[in-house]
Amino acid sequence: MNTTVRLAQQPEADELLGRSPLAALIGMLLDQQVPMEWAFTGPYTIATRMGGDDLDAHEIAAYEPEAFADLLSTKPAVHRYPGSMAKRVQQLCQYLVEHYDGDAARVWREAADGKDLLARLNALPGYGKQKSQIFLALLGKQYGVTPDGWREAAGAYGEEGSHRSVADITGPESLSKVRAYKQEAKRAAKAAQAAKKS
Repeated sequence: MNTTVRLAQQPEADELLGRSPLAALIGMLLDQQVPMEWAFTGPYTIATRMGGDDLDAHEIAAYEPEAFADLLSTKPAVHRYPGSMAKRVQQLCQYLVEHYDGDAARVWREAADGKDLLARLNALPGYGKQKSQIFLALLGKQYGVTPDGWREAAGAYGEEGSHRSVADITGPESLSKVRAYKQEAKRAAKAAQAAKKS
């Protein structure tokens, strides 16, 4: 896997995301309750703090949990909730070691089709349906992973020309469009809730 992405909007972090399947999976895992660029810079920060230029699922899975939490908590923290995210990253890596011998790319390389890939992503610790669909769309739109039926499996996130998620970010301009879409979606959800109450 070697592709050019601009998810972290930081060259070294994006370079790692472009060549490391595990970094991409961890970046997506971290993408909640923090700005997207912060989440996708996380894998690079973790790799650097572990003294390498890549991530290893076996190494992270076996890391002493408290020490790993400290690694993510060191300022600047990798996430707004570094302790709970450290636990999630380790659970993800333990699952990958157990089911895929630590090779993150096997999650999609061995998928029969889009539906199967969605099921495999859904089975990952910390990946719910929405996160799985967004990551599937990211794989299809930016990483060239396009099994049969991938767009259907990704739902609205797989639509061509949409600006719904990180799958559609290719630079600062598309990042702004995705932010605007998310803000509009939040506003609409709040308005719908308010309408229910009245």
